Amino acid sequence: MMSRTVHAFSEQEALIEALSQNIVDNLQKAIEEKGKASLIVSGGSTPKPLFETLRKAALEWDKVWVGLCDERWIDVSKEESNEHFVKKYLLQEEAAKAHFVGMYCADTDIYTAQKRCSKKMKEMLYPFDVLILGMGTDAHTASLFPENIKLEEAFDLKNPNFCISIEPKSAPYIRMSLTLHAILSAKHIYIHFEGKEKIAVFEEAITGEDIYAMPIRSVLNQEIKEIEVFYR
Repeated sequence: MMSRTVHAFSEQEALIEALSQNIVDNLQKAIEEKGKASLIVSGGSTPKPLFETLRKAALEWDKVWVGLCDERWIDVSKEESNEHFVKKYLLQEEAAKAHFVGMYCADTDIYTAQKRCSKKMKEMLYPFDVLILGMGTDAHTASLFPENIKLEEAFDLKNPNFCISIEPKSAPYIRMSLTLHAILSAKHIYIHFEGKEKIAVFEEAITGEDIYAMPIRSVLNQEIKEIEVFYR
């Protein structure tokens, strides 16, 4: 039985309000229980309105550690960098007090950096309290792209590594991505997407089983962890 709850909205404002409140509640509870919380986020254009709402939240942001689901292996000063995006749109106002843990390492290549990233994620961000995934029109999530040669390793739940290097055939830049094991370790997992094209991708994804053709299925259609889907 799939552990999946779907929240469909007609207006973006209502979606953002509901999702942001869930996230803030989750983070607040984690802070109350253990004195700190971790929030793992995605890049792309979709999370911008969510980040602009979250950053205003009355939360003890100085007790929140923020990390990434994936990163393009480029200097963080570039607009295409997820770190750049998160710092520009999320880590402002109230959320400026949060601690950011990036993936990109300027002093090494991405293949050498896999173990370093995994170690950093485990030591500074794990356990993940809240993780927010996006979904591309090609059904990729994080930087797990369809039919990629590294997917078998990325999907292996016995793989102890939290990070894996991915070279997409259909998108620019080599990437660092969380593995499926790392994603499913999160206490609260949200998938957020918007638009008719992505709704069609979602509807196709939940009716099939091939996770290599549609990597989002590896999260949507698993039975290990409950996830919540927010879309409009």
